[in-house]
Amino acid sequence: MIRKLFDKIANNAVPAVFIIISAFAIPLSGYSASYLVQELLTRIGRNSFLILSLLIPIMAGMGLNFGMVLGAMAGQIGLLFICDWGIVGIPGMVLACLIGTPIAIVLGIFCGYIMNRAKGREMVTGYILGFFINGVYQMTVLYLMGWIIPITSPTLLLSRGYGVRNAVSLLGIRGILDNLIPTIITGTKDAGQFLSINGAKSFMMIQLPFIEGSIRVPLATLIVIALFCVFIMWFRRTKLGQDMRAIGQSQSVADSAGIPVNRTRIIAIVISTVLACYGQIIYLQNMGTLNTYNSHDQAGMFSIAALLIGGASVSRATIANVFAGVILFHLMFIVAPVAGKNLIGDAQIGEYFRVFVSYGIIAIALVLHAWRRNREREAARRSLRGNKGGE
Repeated sequence: MIRKLFDKIANNAVPAVFIIISAFAIPLSGYSASYLVQELLTRIGRNSFLILSLLIPIMAGMGLNFGMVLGAMAGQIGLLFICDWGIVGIPGMVLACLIGTPIAIVLGIFCGYIMNRAKGREMVTGYILGFFINGVYQMTVLYLMGWIIPITSPTLLLSRGYGVRNAVSLLGIRGILDNLIPTIITGTKDAGQFLSINGAKSFMMIQLPFIEGSIRVPLATLIVIALFCVFIMWFRRTKLGQDMRAIGQSQSVADSAGIPVNRTRIIAIVISTVLACYGQIIYLQNMGTLNTYNSHDQAGMFSIAALLIGGASVSRATIANVFAGVILFHLMFIVAPVAGKNLIGDAQIGEYFRVFVSYGIIAIALVLHAWRRNREREAARRSLRGNKGGE
C-alpha cells in the first residue's frame, strides 16, 4: 500500500509542483484572466503539434526523441525555399511541408538506423545526432545556399553572395494558418465596442458573459491539432501501431512473435521526424520570423520538457500529457518573469528559473526512469531467486 502511494506521488510529482508554482505566481504577475487565456491559446496552437510528434517513438519503446530537431531543420529548409521563390499564403506553407517531407524521411531513416545500432541508449544517441546533423545544416545554409544550391533572393543572401542571413522574415505566411478561420471570443458587454472598432463582422464571434475584453482563437490551427490527435488514436489501433506497442513492452517477445523490430523502430522515428517537420513549420508561421541558425535548437528540449511536465515519462505518454504540459510549462513562461520582478524586483530571476526548470525537469525524468528500471530488474532477480528456492 505504501509503495503504491509512493509510486503515485512520484508519477505525479512534477505536474503537482508546477500547479503549486503557478498558483503562487499568477497572482504575483498581476495578469488578467483574459490575457492568460489569450497567451495560452496562442502557445497551444504554436507548440502542441511539435510535442505530439514525440508520442509515437515513446509508444515504440524508444524513449524521448531528442532527434526530432532533424525534422525541425527539414521544415526550415522548406521555408527558406518558399521565401526565395516568393510563394505566400497556404500554398507556400503546403509547399514548405512538401519540400521538407523527403528531407525529413531521409534524416529519419538515418536516425532510426543509428538508433538500432545503439539500443537502450536511443535518447543520448538522438541528442548527439542532433548536434551532428546541425553541423551539416549549418554548412548547407551558410556556404552551399547561393553557391551550389540556387538561392537568388537578395533579402535572403548575405552580402558576399552566398549563405543565408541570420534572420529571415516569414511575412508571406505569418499567421496564415492561425487566421484562416478568424474567431473572436468576447464578453457580451464588449461586443458592440469591438465591432465598432473592427468594422464589418468578417469573423466568427463567440460571446460569453464572464469574458472581459476579447480573445483571438487560432481555430484552424486547433482543428489541425485535433485532427492530429484523432490520427494518433487511430494509429494506435492499426497493425503497425499494435506492433510498436508490442515492441515498447518487450523487444524480445515482439521478435519471437515475428514482428520486424528494427524496421518498425525505424518507421516510428521516420513518422516522428516528418511530424516534427510539420510542427516546426506551424510553429514558425505563428512566430513570423525564422532565426536561420538557432530556431531549431530548443525545439526538442522545450517540447520534451513540456511533455514531462504534463506527467509523461520516458516509457509512457498520452495526448492528455501533451496538453497538460503545454498549459503548465508555458503558463510558467508567461508569469515567471513578471512574478519574479514583482516579488524580488528583478525579472531576470524568472528567466533563470524557467531555464533551470526546463533542463532540470528532463534530468529528473531521466533519473526517475533509471531508478524505475533498476527497481524492476531487482524485482525480476528476486522473483527468479524465489522460484529457484521453491524448486
